[in-house]
Amino acid sequence: MTAGSTSPRPSSRSATGRRKRGALLPTVIAVVVLIALFVGFTQVYTNVLWFQQLGYLRVFITRNLAVVGLFVVAALIVAGLMFLSLWLAYRNRPRGEERISENMQKYQQALDPVRKVVMVAVPVIFGLFAASTIASQWKTVLLFFNQEPFGQTDPQFNLDLGFYVFTIPFLRLLLGFLVTALLLAGVGGLLMHYVYGGIRIHERGIDTTRAARVQLGSIAAAFLALQAVNFWLDRYSTLTSNSGKWTGALYTDVNAVIPTKGILAVAAVLVAILFVVAGFIGRWKLPLIGAAMLVVVAVVAGGLYPWAIQRFQVTPTEQALENEYIQRNITMTRQAYGLDDTEVTPYDATTKTEQGALRQDTETTSNIRLLDPNVVSSAFAQLQQFRPYYQFADNLNVDRYDIDGQTQDTVIATRELNPDQIQGWYNQSVVYTHGYGVVAAYGSRVQEDGKPQFMQAGIPSKGQISDDYEPRIYFGQNSPEYSIVGGGEGDAPLELDRPQTNEGDAADAKTTFSGDGGPNVGNLFSKLAYSIKFQSTDMLLSDAVRPNSQILYDRNPRERVEKVAPYLTVDGKPYPAIVDNKVVWIVDAYTTAASYPYSTPSVLQDATQDTQTAQGTAAALPPERVNYIRNSVKATVNAYDGSVDLYAWDDEDPVLKAWQKVFPSTVKPYSEMSADLMSHVRYPEDMFKVQRDLLNRYHVTDANSFYANDDVWSVPNDPTQQNRSVSQPPYYLSMRMPGEKEANFSLTSSFIPQQNESGNSRNVMYGYLSANADAGTGQAGVKDENYGKLRLLELPRSSVVPGPGQAQNLFNSDTDVSQDLNLLRQGASEVINGNLLTLPAGDGMLYVQPVYVQSSGDAAYPTLRKVLVGFGEKVGYAPTLDGALDQVFGGNSGATTDKGAGVDEKAAEAAQGGSSSGSSDDGAKATASPSPSTSSSAERSASLQEALDKANTAMKDSDKARQDGDWAKYGEAQDRLQQAIEDALQQEGASPSK
Repeated sequence: MTAGSTSPRPSSRSATGRRKRGALLPTVIAVVVLIALFVGFTQVYTNVLWFQQLGYLRVFITRNLAVVGLFVVAALIVAGLMFLSLWLAYRNRPRGEERISENMQKYQQALDPVRKVVMVAVPVIFGLFAASTIASQWKTVLLFFNQEPFGQTDPQFNLDLGFYVFTIPFLRLLLGFLVTALLLAGVGGLLMHYVYGGIRIHERGIDTTRAARVQLGSIAAAFLALQAVNFWLDRYSTLTSNSGKWTGALYTDVNAVIPTKGILAVAAVLVAILFVVAGFIGRWKLPLIGAAMLVVVAVVAGGLYPWAIQRFQVTPTEQALENEYIQRNITMTRQAYGLDDTEVTPYDATTKTEQGALRQDTETTSNIRLLDPNVVSSAFAQLQQFRPYYQFADNLNVDRYDIDGQTQDTVIATRELNPDQIQGWYNQSVVYTHGYGVVAAYGSRVQEDGKPQFMQAGIPSKGQISDDYEPRIYFGQNSPEYSIVGGGEGDAPLELDRPQTNEGDAADAKTTFSGDGGPNVGNLFSKLAYSIKFQSTDMLLSDAVRPNSQILYDRNPRERVEKVAPYLTVDGKPYPAIVDNKVVWIVDAYTTAASYPYSTPSVLQDATQDTQTAQGTAAALPPERVNYIRNSVKATVNAYDGSVDLYAWDDEDPVLKAWQKVFPSTVKPYSEMSADLMSHVRYPEDMFKVQRDLLNRYHVTDANSFYANDDVWSVPNDPTQQNRSVSQPPYYLSMRMPGEKEANFSLTSSFIPQQNESGNSRNVMYGYLSANADAGTGQAGVKDENYGKLRLLELPRSSVVPGPGQAQNLFNSDTDVSQDLNLLRQGASEVINGNLLTLPAGDGMLYVQPVYVQSSGDAAYPTLRKVLVGFGEKVGYAPTLDGALDQVFGGNSGATTDKGAGVDEKAAEAAQGGSSSGSSDDGAKATASPSPSTSSSAERSASLQEALDKANTAMKDSDKARQDGDWAKYGEAQDRLQQAIEDALQQEGASPSK
C-alpha cells in the first residue's frame, strides 16, 4: 500500500454476508414455490386416488383435460392475437423521426426499455383472464361435440331441437370469445400504432400509415363479420327469448325481428368488405358511412320497426295474432317438462257426507299414513338411538315394503353417527367410524299408546324387512369428515361396531372394515398427502394408520353422485332402502337444458322451495335457470362401501345420450337394476315440484284461455306451519285414484286458485295431482309401464271444496277440537299438528291430519294422540282414524282402516302422564277424564323419583368415564342409564321399547 492510499479494502466477511443475504431471498422464494406446488400436487393426487377407487377415474381425467385444454387453447388464441397485433404494429412503425412528435418520443423513450416485456406480459395476462371464463364452460363445449338429435323439429325453422339445445349455446360462447379476442387485439394494435407514429392526430385530421390502415381495417372487418354471424344467430334465439309476454318467437318476432336480423347480417358482411378494401386503398369515407348506416338500420329496423309493429298492429288485436305462438309455447313447455302426457280427469267433488261413502275406497283408507316423517324423528331417537353418539335425521323418509304379502307404507331412517358428540382425533377418526342399522316403522299404524310401531329396529338390527342385511352405515348424510378404517390379517379391531345391548355381551363389539370403500392410506406418501389435505398431523404420526388402512371421505350420498357425475343436477333428498340385504341410498338425478325452444324457464331453487327446504331438512337445488328437465338417472350409493352405481332411467333423453358419449361406460342401463331395487324406486320430489309449479298455469292447454289468464292456480302454503309463506310439500301415499283399478304408491299435491297479496283469495280446491311412483314389477330390469304417469283431477271452478288452508282453519275453529287440544296442552305439553294429507275419496276430497302430543322435558318426544278428519265442512276428531271417519260420515263411513290406525285412549293418556283427556268407547269427541287417585299418584311419584335418581347417577358416571377415556365403564353406565329411563317410563305409564 502506498503512503497516499488511505481507503480500506472491504472485508471479506462483509462481502460474504452480502452474498449470503443475496442468495437467501431466491432460496426462500424457491422453497415457498416448491411447497405450494407440492400442496397442489397432493390435492390432485388424492382426487385421483378417490376417483380411481370408485371406478370413475375416467370422469376425473376427461373433465380436467377438457378444462385444461380449453384454458390453454383460449389463452393461446387471445394472447396470440393480441401479441400478433402488437408485434405487427411495432414492426411496421414509421422509421422517419419526422413523423413522430416530441410528446410521442417521450412515450417511446419510456416504453422502449420494457417494450419486450410489455408485448409478452400484457397479452398473457388478458389471455389468462379470458381463458378462465371459457374453461368454466366445458359442459357447453363437450355437449356440442357429442350432441345427439332430439328427433323433433321446432315449429318455426323446422330444425332439430338439438340445434337449440347443443349448437346455439356453443356458437354464442364461441362468438363472444372471438369478439373479446378481436377487441383486445384491436385496442392493443391501435395504441401501439399511436405510440410509434403509425397514427398521427393533428389539426388537419388524422394521418395513418398504410400498415396501420390494413391492420386496423382487417380487425374491423373481422369484427363486423362476427356481428353478421351474431345477427344471423339472433334469428334462432328469438325462439328462446323471454322479452315478450310468453317465451318464444311471437308475432312481432316472426314478422319483423327475424327478417330484419337477416337483413342486418347481410349488411354487416357488406360493410366488412368495405373496411378490407379501405384498408388497402386508404379511403375511409365509404366504410365509415356504411358503418354509420348499419348502426342506424340496427336501431330503426332492429328496434323501432318491431316496436311499431307491436304497438300499432299487434296490441289492438293481440289475442288473435298471438294465438298461434301462445299455442306453441303451451305445447313446447309441456313437452320440455314432461307434462304433455298428463291425464286430466274432471272431478266434480262433493261436500256431502253419507253413511258408507268410503266403502269403495278401501285401498286408500287402509293405507292412510298417520306417522308424519317430519315430526317423529325425536321419537325414533328416544326409542331407538341407544347411545348419544348416534342420531337420526330431522326429516325421515317414506318408502314401502312387502310385509307378509302386503305392501306397507313405511317411515324409514338410518341410525347414523353424531360427530358432534365425539371428542378427540382418535375417537372421531378411528373408533367411531360408522352408524348402525335401519329403523323402520309402519306408516299407517302405531302402538296403542301412540308410539311408532317398528317393523325393523334394535341393535343388532332385526325385523320383518330383514334379519341378515349388512347394517353398518359408513356412508350417510351425517358421517364424519373422514375415517381411517380397515387393516390386515391379525390386526386388532379398532372400530366400535355397535354398543352392548344384550345382558350376555361382555363389552361393546369391535370390528374392522372389510370392504373396498376408500383409497389406501397405509404408505408414507399417501399418509403425507392426506395429512396435508385434511390438515392433520395426527394422521401422519398415529400408529392407528396401518399398512392396509383405507380412508373414507366425501361420504354424503348426494355429494358422491355429484362428483362422479358432474353434469347432473342431483335431487335434494336421497333416501335409504334395504335392497338385496344391503343398505343403499337411492339418489335421483336430472339432466337439464336452458335453450329448449318456446319453453318457459324455471329457476330450480324457487320452484322447489317448500317447508322442507325452508327448514333445511332437504337440500335446495341450485338457482339454475332451466327450461328442460328429465329424471334421466337413478343412482345408488352403498351405505357400507360407498360404491356408486348410475342407471340410465330415461334412456331416450338426448342430453343423457350426449353425456354418455362424453363419459362412456359410467352409466349402466336400467335393465341391470335388480327387482328389489326397482321396487324401491320413487318418483323424484324435486322433479314433481318443478312440474306442479309449471302446472299452475300450464294445466290450461287452450291458447285463448291461456291468454285470458283467468284460470291460474297456486300450490297451497303449508297450513301446519306458523310461517305460512312457504309451499306445502308433496306427500308420498299409497292410494287409488278415481278411475284406477288398484292402489299405487304415489306422490301427491293440491292446487287452489291463484292467491293475491292481500290474502283474500278463495282457499278452495281446484286441482289434485298424482304421480305414479311405483316402478317395480317383480322382475329385474323391468319398469312398470305406468310409472311416472301424471294424473290431474280438475274440480269445477265453482268448487266449494275446502283447500288445505281452509280445512286447517275448520279444524282449528271447531269448538270441541279446540277445547280438547287445550286440555292436552296442560302441564306444558305441546300439541303438534302432523302433515295434512289430502285424498280423493268418497267422491270428494278427504283430509286427514294426525295430532301429536309431546310432554315437557329433555327426553320428551311426540306420540300420536288424536286423528283429525275433514270432508266438506264436517270435522271428525277421535283417538282412531276409524272413529274420526265415522263421525264425519254419519256414524259409519264404510271405510276399512289399518288395525293400528289410532291409539287406545287410556294407554295414550297413561303414556302422557295421565294429564290429558279421554273419550267414550264409541269414538265420540273427547271430554275431560278424572284424575288418578291420590294414593296411586304418591306411590308412582316415589318410584319415579328413585328411577330419576338412578338415571342422574348413571349420567354422571358416563360423563366421568368419557372424560377418562374408559369406554368399558362408559358402556356399563349407559346401560344403567337406559334401564333407569325404562323404569321411569314405566312409572309414567309408557311401556319401554324392546
